[in-house]
Parts: sequence; C-alpha cells; structure tokens
Amino acid sequence: MITAMQLRERMNEIPFRPFRVTLSDGRSFLVPNHDVALVKRNSIMIGIDLDSRSFAQKYVECAILHINGIEDIATEQAA
Repeated sequence: MITAMQLRERMNEIPFRPFRVTLSDGRSFLVPNHDVALVKRNSIMIGIDLDSRSFAQKYVECAILHINGIEDIATEQAA
C-alpha cells in the first residue's frame, strides 16, 4: 500500500523522475514534473490536459487508498 509520505518523498526526489499513478478503477495519470501534482494527507491532486508549458487545464483528486501502483515513465512520454 502506498502512503502519502512515500508519494511526497517521490515528488521531492532530485533529480525528479516522471511517473505514472495507476488507480484501482484502471485509470492512470502521468506526473511529468513536480509542479503538476500536490500530495495531501489522503489524496493527491494531479494536473491533467497539460498545455505546451505544462500548465494543467484541470485537476483530478485521487484517493491514496485507491492507488494500485506507481511506475517510472520515459522522459519522452512525460512531455
């Protein structure tokens, strides 16, 4: 099971490694840089529909309890 502290540690890694969050309902979201997501106590807010400058058009709030996994993604996929 993934915890908020594990997510926070991952977000603060230097250098940052882009990753994908996969949820129990099958959805997945890319986190290409540390500015796109915010870890809260019980959830993570992830920006989606990024524009060319990585500004999110919308955010989804994902309950940490429903995160099935986190996997590294290639830098090309993160762009």
